[in-house]
Amino acid sequence: MSAEPAWSPTDEQARRSRLWQFLHRHGCASYPELCQKAAQEPRWFWEALVEELGIVWSTPYREVMDTSPGIPFTRWFVGGRLNAYDSVVMRHSQANPERLAIISETESGSISQLTYAELEAAVERTAAGLYRIGVGRGVAVGLYLPLIIENAVALLACTKLGATAVPLFSGFGAEAIRQRLADAQATVLITADGAMRRGRPVAMKPIADQAVGGLPDIQRLVVVRSAGIDAPMTASRDMEWAELQRSESRVATAAMSSEEPLMLLYTSGTTGRPKGTVHGHAGLPIKSAQDWALGMDFQPGERFLWVTDMGWVMGPLLVFGSLMLGGTAVLYDGAPDYPEPARIWAVAERHDVTHLGISPTLTRVLMACGERAAPPKPLTRLRVLSSTGEPWTPEAWTWLFRVVGRNQLPIINYSGGTECGGGLVSGNLLTAMKPGSFAGPIPGIDADVVNERGEPVRGEVGELVIRQPYLGMTMGVWNDPQRYLDTYWARWPNVWVHGDWALIDKDALWYILGRSDDTIKVAGKRVGPAEVEAAALDGTEVAEAAAVGVPDPMKGQSVVVFAVARPEADVDRIPTAVSQSVERSLGKPFKPAAVHVIPRLPKTRNGKILRRVIRNVFLGDPPGDLSSIDDMGSLDPIRSLGGGKPAP
Repeated sequence: MSAEPAWSPTDEQARRSRLWQFLHRHGCASYPELCQKAAQEPRWFWEALVEELGIVWSTPYREVMDTSPGIPFTRWFVGGRLNAYDSVVMRHSQANPERLAIISETESGSISQLTYAELEAAVERTAAGLYRIGVGRGVAVGLYLPLIIENAVALLACTKLGATAVPLFSGFGAEAIRQRLADAQATVLITADGAMRRGRPVAMKPIADQAVGGLPDIQRLVVVRSAGIDAPMTASRDMEWAELQRSESRVATAAMSSEEPLMLLYTSGTTGRPKGTVHGHAGLPIKSAQDWALGMDFQPGERFLWVTDMGWVMGPLLVFGSLMLGGTAVLYDGAPDYPEPARIWAVAERHDVTHLGISPTLTRVLMACGERAAPPKPLTRLRVLSSTGEPWTPEAWTWLFRVVGRNQLPIINYSGGTECGGGLVSGNLLTAMKPGSFAGPIPGIDADVVNERGEPVRGEVGELVIRQPYLGMTMGVWNDPQRYLDTYWARWPNVWVHGDWALIDKDALWYILGRSDDTIKVAGKRVGPAEVEAAALDGTEVAEAAAVGVPDPMKGQSVVVFAVARPEADVDRIPTAVSQSVERSLGKPFKPAAVHVIPRLPKTRNGKILRRVIRNVFLGDPPGDLSSIDDMGSLDPIRSLGGGKPAP
């Protein structure tokens, strides 16, 4: 960890931030004081937050939180009724009808946009059409679509009706879709003819047909024409999105309690079926607005672009967080580095983006392209960069900060998860930043870093835990409460164990160092893969790396590194260079037993490296859940190495 901050806020930046204004309004002198007060008085904090955000209630609540069912099953805003649609769309449609709510650009260059008034009209038509085909309160609706305006409209129409939205990755195969729709007992799937990826049409309708073919619960399949691909329709089951929009009538907005689901967000593991995390109207939408306001400092009228997919939690967060605060959600569907590596900067500049979210993985890909990936000119409206998904390497963070942010823009590091309904730790505009650091827990998140005995630790790596329930926390795993308890609450009583390694340094800055179940243990010494990977990139010709632990008869485990070379690199030199760099950075015990150069790393569609899949395939074990993998062919070079016997 570098000794000196790379970025610090000016007095003007700090005082203009929403976080500064919020904490001073409530008598707190500093960010740590606000966090401490929120942890000690959670009922005060969450009530203050919903008042700050202006949440619209159809029936006032009697009690902020009720822990009597048990801490893991805390009930929020008991007795209250609300529908997130009123806070996200209706109040802004009435106050600022001509303000842009959503801008959408596709890879082919097609641009669409909706004002808040137009968004309201589109959602009302869609909700009426869905109601006409049997969608109502508690009915599950799958959303298997590119990241286009219709995806957001469908999500908000389900919200209005009190239906349960089931967002799905646009790159999923048929079996992954079938599993999730079956688990959710969905009756409707909204899909598209296809999408454009790297200049080529990718059909989605045939995959949707295959997925629903064996599902008796699916009654309707609605098709959006977005890519101009031929998509044969099945009579009596399929209908056009345009037909759904023809209704001129309005249907009532459902008044929902906090226990009623808004959406099921599925998260995958290496084994077992995907988990459907349950989120309500009083959870994820409010949590996203909190994170956007107090973390990202997103202001009314500003524009947020996050490189994402609606099937990843960041998709719903982008829509709900941006619109809840009266801003604009900017959707980009396509490869962010096509046809040129600088494409995403062009999209941001074209749409006057003020906040841009980009993953460390994408940053490393762009960095490897050299000068071609740099913005051709400063991004004039951009004032905040954001990131999530994986730990940063110092080199990638520094590249984004210098090349894109011109040594001036903060990078708001943000980490949480699908099951959190938003972030647990974040940066902000009050706290100095080092490469890859977080300011700490988001106010209201009573987080800590603990050792194997559950004792708080500082200056050393430990488990990230949460000691109190928080708004946005999943209400459980769909139809499987025991799995929810076993996954998050089983290690210590009433303590949420998130599964991430974290560290708090001497300056009280936080770092997330990867999944704790990815940890490599060499001769009793633990190391996170992110530390090995950062060393593998340091001063070498490696663009990306994945470190895994494999069985070793003497040490228990040895480190094996899988590396992707930079363009025009001398591949033969990479294994030695990586080994020397890791040994120099981490010590001789962690020197890799082998370094394998492969064409690309297996990743999810949202850019997360599938380390456990890499390890399992390399060892010849079952790979686990592959439903979210971006490219099955990326496993073949690893499989060909096979056997898990490191080279000498």
